[in-house]
Amino acid sequence: MERNKYSPEYKAKIVIEILREELSISEIASRENINKNQLQNWKREFIENSARAFSQSKIEKESAKKVLEAEEREHTLMAKVGQLTLEVDFLKKKHEQIYGPGWESRVGFRK
Repeated sequence: MERNKYSPEYKAKIVIEILREELSISEIASRENINKNQLQNWKREFIENSARAFSQSKIEKESAKKVLEAEEREHTLMAKVGQLTLEVDFLKKKHEQIYGPGWESRVGFRK
């Protein structure tokens, strides 16, 4: 059986809900279909690591932000490269349908 993977954002959202104590851990576990012990582990880990939110230096925070921005830019550029590759492949296929096989040499197409 494959294990469920939960994002850090999802875990934080659930733990904050647990800390608000509007619902019991058992109720949240039942609603989210997650083992009660797992939620208790998330809560413990969240509390143990909560001081780190205030301990990161300004330089570390700016560096982390720049890394995230670079990753987002890379993702955007890779998506654009994929889109352009699909468009070029589509146009090559259409040229072959219109002009026939070997059209590249007849029209001076360079690869």
